[in-house]
Amino acid sequence: MARYTDSVCRMCRREGTKLFLKGDKCFSAKCAQTTRPTPPGQHGQARARKASEYGTQLREKQKARRAYGLMEGQFRRTFTKAEGMKGITGDNLLSLLERRLDNVVYRSGLASSRAQARQFVCHGLMTVNGKKVDIPSFTTKVGDVISVRANSRDIEHFKIVKEGVNRVIPKWLTTTAADLTTTVNALPQRDDVDLTLQENMIVEFYSR
Repeated sequence: MARYTDSVCRMCRREGTKLFLKGDKCFSAKCAQTTRPTPPGQHGQARARKASEYGTQLREKQKARRAYGLMEGQFRRTFTKAEGMKGITGDNLLSLLERRLDNVVYRSGLASSRAQARQFVCHGLMTVNGKKVDIPSFTTKVGDVISVRANSRDIEHFKIVKEGVNRVIPKWLTTTAADLTTTVNALPQRDDVDLTLQENMIVEFYSR
């Protein structure tokens, strides 16, 4: 994730929806989006003005970019790649974002948040098909097996994960908590995305 030193809960409040940036807190009653569902800042509680078409498109793009922890350049490159693929650009974009290694580690339940998953990957704690991969943007494919490295399994966080994953795992992944592994069974579909996004707005934003 790009270096952001302020409270990540402010991002959720700004976008008006949960981006699941704070791990388990996002699923509890203490979630800032639940307790303070207004934009941050001294004018957050003022009546919001109707957003323009451009403003709506921008918010959807920012929402997706912040949720997956990408900088603008990274997000734009991912969109360009999706645009060059066969099929619907919006669906391709979400598929590429979901298949990022850091996102797979998070969605599989091996990490509490995408930021934590990215840290695990960058620190070389994860393997793909038995080989260490420390690139968060690595695109996984069907059949890939993602595991925690043997010399990292004694970390307290992973000891807790071994006891069982309490989160709902998407159907395109199969996680074996006891072995700290997850397998990519299929390509993610649109209804597998756990975020409220209008990807067509993102496509329109970059197509201006």
